[in-house]
Amino acid sequence: MLFKPLALSLTLALLAGCADSQGFHYAPPPQTLIAPEASSGWTDKPGWQGHDFMVAAANPLAVDAGYQVIRAGGSAVDAAIAVQLVLTLVEPQSSGIGGGTLLLVWDGRQVSAVDGRETAPAAATDQLFMKEGKPMDFYDGVVGGRSVGAPGTVRALALAHQRYGKLPWRDLFAPAITLAEQGFAISPRLAALLAKEPYLARDADARAYFYLPDGRPKAVGTRLTNPALAKVLRTLAEQGADAFYQGPLAEAMVAKVQSHPSNPGLLTLTDLTDYRAKVRDGLCFDYRAHRICGFPPPSSGTLALGQIFGMLEGRDMSALAPVKGADGRQAASAEAIHLYSEAARLAFADRNRYVADADKVAVPVAGLLDKGYLAERARLIGPRSMGSAAPGTPPRSLARGRDATPELPSTSHVSIVDPSGMAISMTSSIEDGFGSRLMVNGYLLNNQLTDFSFTSVDAAGLPVANRVEPGKRPRSSMSPLLVFDKQSGELEMTLGSPGGSAIINYVGKTLLGTLDWGLTLQQAIDLPNFGSRNGPTELEQGRTPPEVVEGLKARGHEVILGEQTSGLQGVQRNGAGWFGAADPRREGIAKGE
Repeated sequence: MLFKPLALSLTLALLAGCADSQGFHYAPPPQTLIAPEASSGWTDKPGWQGHDFMVAAANPLAVDAGYQVIRAGGSAVDAAIAVQLVLTLVEPQSSGIGGGTLLLVWDGRQVSAVDGRETAPAAATDQLFMKEGKPMDFYDGVVGGRSVGAPGTVRALALAHQRYGKLPWRDLFAPAITLAEQGFAISPRLAALLAKEPYLARDADARAYFYLPDGRPKAVGTRLTNPALAKVLRTLAEQGADAFYQGPLAEAMVAKVQSHPSNPGLLTLTDLTDYRAKVRDGLCFDYRAHRICGFPPPSSGTLALGQIFGMLEGRDMSALAPVKGADGRQAASAEAIHLYSEAARLAFADRNRYVADADKVAVPVAGLLDKGYLAERARLIGPRSMGSAAPGTPPRSLARGRDATPELPSTSHVSIVDPSGMAISMTSSIEDGFGSRLMVNGYLLNNQLTDFSFTSVDAAGLPVANRVEPGKRPRSSMSPLLVFDKQSGELEMTLGSPGGSAIINYVGKTLLGTLDWGLTLQQAIDLPNFGSRNGPTELEQGRTPPEVVEGLKARGHEVILGEQTSGLQGVQRNGAGWFGAADPRREGIAKGE
């Protein structure tokens, strides 16, 4: 019998402290740290040195696809497309053509943000995840068609290729098609997640693909072929992205969503036909000698990190070097974690109050990053933990309600630098592990609509910024970043991670490690994860030294130890060229020359 998580406990943990418009208050969270994707072990990674280019992604087969594309003369964007198509096949639990993508591009002149975030159907209302006046349990909303938004990955990749591609579009599909037709081995991580997954086998197509006739998940090393996905990829290679959003492929997607027997969705052919990826300006902030650029809303990642590091800039973080635990591994000190976590509490309080899709809601971006406002917020950080922070009132902001957004996105990150110096940082997602658990034509559909707040107004009657609205993009925590030397303008690093709203802290830890503590990107990724999302201080179980835990408790922190399964990937400039790094908590590697 498959392991079954307690969905009710999970929902309570996610929605703790929030209230709906009827004044119903959720119970306090259980003392566990819940990750979007389960842990599948730790494998030490050496870091990889290259001179001219580097590709870092979550699966070796995907990395090799990007590597071969660059060797054939392709751009970083070309390579990213090939990588994502292979990830659809070999890492289906995390991302794919049935989900959404945020793709950050540096072309040597400017940072552009290609927004392939999903959108809510035109028929969606703010009551989508309400039942009898109360928010649904999380998995009652997730599993089935209700949670499926119009997927944006294919449109985003096509738009990026139109602007930055060098090789023909059809050539970029060859590695994924070959693997889909000839087969690939189920990886240890995919096998581990299948063994813990209680909902996927309910879908007949997914059951036939991932499970044996007796109901057991297929084991690690089992060779899978996916002729249905190969056929889709051949169609897209020859006919372009339009073939995904209209015609037989779109009709099959809509039928799957609308015909779910117990939880049908609202997605229509018109929603797919009308979907557009968008190119936005990158959002940048300065930290010491560096300029850090990422995504604007609907992503909350860059804004939150800009606030956190804006509040930390007045502190001498470089003096708080990592400590060594009893196992000899480095870890952040109690004081460093204290200061970072307090800043994160303040940033998450603002994030949950003000940030949503800026095409639909007025987001006070400039006010949230205003230096005077951040200095005022930083003065709230004292020697003891504040426990829980209240949102501030940034300049030019409107009153917003308290958010009730469940956030467990399952995600993947890709970082690439090509020989011309073009760089990409791409994070893509189908939201929860295995998405909506609906499989069509060999790929899984997202459950991205559960990234909206389940309630539309709070107990005070104020509208929630991230409420469901037709055509709206749900708020994301995906935080693809590009880091530059502020004086020379030279690219220093590209990085990002999966991990739901904890992405912000995973990436923040890595920035501290590289920019303040002088660690290599691999060393910074290896540091135990830490941070707060305006609740307890979250520490990585089994890797955080006991003296650090006790030091935080002495500063008044409520500490939770648990799995923090980041999947950081990145590329860093060094004296020899480009250094690739991958998270030991997942299966990624880097490869270059």
